[in-house]
Amino acid sequence: MNVLIFLTHPEPTRSGYEKYLKPRHPELSITTVSTRDEALKLAPEAGILMAFGQQLKKDFFQHTPKLNWVFSLGIGTDGITDSPWLGKDVIVTAVRGIHGEPISEMAFLQMLAFARDFRRIERQRVEKAWNRFPGTLLHGKTVGILGVGAIAEGLAPRCKAFGMRVIGISRTDRPIPGFDKIYSRADIVHAMPELDYFVMLVPLEADTRNFVNDAVLSAMKPTAFLINLARGGVLDEDALIRALNDKKLAGAALDALATEPLPAASPLWTMPNVIITPHLGGYYDNYPRDAAMQFEKSWEFYKAGKPELMLNRERRD
Repeated sequence: MNVLIFLTHPEPTRSGYEKYLKPRHPELSITTVSTRDEALKLAPEAGILMAFGQQLKKDFFQHTPKLNWVFSLGIGTDGITDSPWLGKDVIVTAVRGIHGEPISEMAFLQMLAFARDFRRIERQRVEKAWNRFPGTLLHGKTVGILGVGAIAEGLAPRCKAFGMRVIGISRTDRPIPGFDKIYSRADIVHAMPELDYFVMLVPLEADTRNFVNDAVLSAMKPTAFLINLARGGVLDEDALIRALNDKKLAGAALDALATEPLPAASPLWTMPNVIITPHLGGYYDNYPRDAAMQFEKSWEFYKAGKPELMLNRERRD
């Protein structure tokens, strides 16, 4: 079976998947490439593709006649399952269950950066200025989490450990352990005035595209901060720029953006109340090993003729 791994990440992360799988599975012919042109050359012979959907672009699947399985290296499968060229019988699975800890830690990095105004600390270091100023505390603040899945269920108790009040915004208004209150998505505008921090974790789907829009942002407190650790498409970035310019919220930390890399001409780069990180939220040193272990388990079910047991398989009705 020919396995094509397409990753634009730098070494050694890019080769980490192959280094784990090749010695353990000599029955697989694995090739790793780092550019779209290289991937397109090998795509016609690939039986299995491992990649992040947002790096592929939907038309990639015009060139994959032998493809049987796409292993999304991320949580989401946008860029894969929404492609009109992906064969109906192609199995799609995703990496899930390993992102809770790294994304939770990234959320705290961003919240603490705003609370302690780490941007000011860095400016003063560059200026060699010794000016003391008071920060704010996370203790006693309210954090809202859009998307109450496994990652949010890991983040919520960590927020509680900091003494924060935790509000979830979910598909339905239902009690969930670890949350002080749950709003349905339909009521998100009513939740926003309560929040000091708004963390976005919801996947990009048809009903979440540009879900955080003018109406949602206008309902935020002018002292509140937005943190996007979901997908760029969930947030209307033009609406965010307007809201920041109009001081409808205090700042935003964006780890996921509608276009990645963020174009140099984007005003988000130079806005003083914006933190940009290059989609690092769930990315950590042992990610290739942990993701490859999930691939390995699904591969055993695939070989055994039990595709219904493959991990995190997407329903493609």
